[in-house]
Amino acid sequence: MAERSLSGQIQFDILGVSDTEAEGEMQVQAGILNPFGTIHAGALIWFADVVATNLVLGGEQVREGMDSFPVAVTLNGHLLANRRDGVLTATARWVKRGRRLSTVRTEVRDQDDRVLLDLTSTHISAA
Repeated sequence: MAERSLSGQIQFDILGVSDTEAEGEMQVQAGILNPFGTIHAGALIWFADVVATNLVLGGEQVREGMDSFPVAVTLNGHLLANRRDGVLTATARWVKRGRRLSTVRTEVRDQDDRVLLDLTSTHISAA
């Protein structure tokens, strides 16, 4: 088996978090593209998952050693379209908000408002 070294870089901003939704923005960049020149599905899922996690955290800043972190236990994503360039927006909204188990739906859209990814994630929070 041949050894391979792969690298990439993902960078995005959390624009805001409210009681009902969280929003992030990401510029399509070389570090997230697959060999076909479109966004790697993993980069879209990572982007959506982090925005969803920020919703569950209620805007609390993530820091090492924090007492409670809402670990995602399921991620169900549907890649519906893709892009080679532009700016993407992820919007996370509650499906079910519980004390210990919460479900979030996150849509990633391009600048033309086309849905690229529809991700549903379930998060467990420490009591």
